[in-house]
Amino acid sequence: MTQTARSAQPPQLRWSDPTRIMTGMRVRTVAIVVGCLLLPGTVALASVESLEESQRRRPVPRPFPRPGETTTEPPADLAPEPAVEPTPVTPPPAPALAGTMASPEAADAPTEETLGLPLYPTAQFITSYDAGRGQRYYLFGTNSGFEEMVRYYRVILDERGNRVFDAPATHIFEVGRFREREMAFPPSVTIKDYTWDGSDGYLNPSGSEPERFRTIIQVVPAPAGQTRR
Repeated sequence: MTQTARSAQPPQLRWSDPTRIMTGMRVRTVAIVVGCLLLPGTVALASVESLEESQRRRPVPRPFPRPGETTTEPPADLAPEPAVEPTPVTPPPAPALAGTMASPEAADAPTEETLGLPLYPTAQFITSYDAGRGQRYYLFGTNSGFEEMVRYYRVILDERGNRVFDAPATHIFEVGRFREREMAFPPSVTIKDYTWDGSDGYLNPSGSEPERFRTIIQVVPAPAGQTRR
């Protein structure tokens, strides 16, 4: 029995057997080499998995805010510097003009030469209106009395004229022949009293002095090419 049990046990490796020793060493070497080759791949795979995990946890950058979206203020250390406003430049003052500019009415004021009719020396030009058919109404104002203006034009025109209205007093001097087919109004000088019934006078539209005129002179020249009778 003792001899049979001993024979059933596997034979022990003897260190004196050189072939078996070399075979065992080769097996261990191959195992070590395979382990060394697999280790970098395992480390690299673990590194890739760690990087992917960190990327998944990292917040995805968003684009600039769209219209209607609300934004939070950036940190103080990243806040943009305030814009510097440019210093306003004051333009140099315009040079002063010598004298005062005349009003458009005064600049375009007609004269006795352009009208072909005499004007009272102190009369001021007010304005003019289109009468049609190449004629215009020219208005002049004065603070001389109505009767004084009538006497003046009676002498200067050598015409008596006609009192066409008594209230308000209106006197007309016809200075040319009225051709109905060619004219809109008879060539004439008309004097009108604007102090009738306690009136303060004709308001000066230019706003300059005087504020009102007691008497208005309306001059209507003959159309171009026609002379006084």
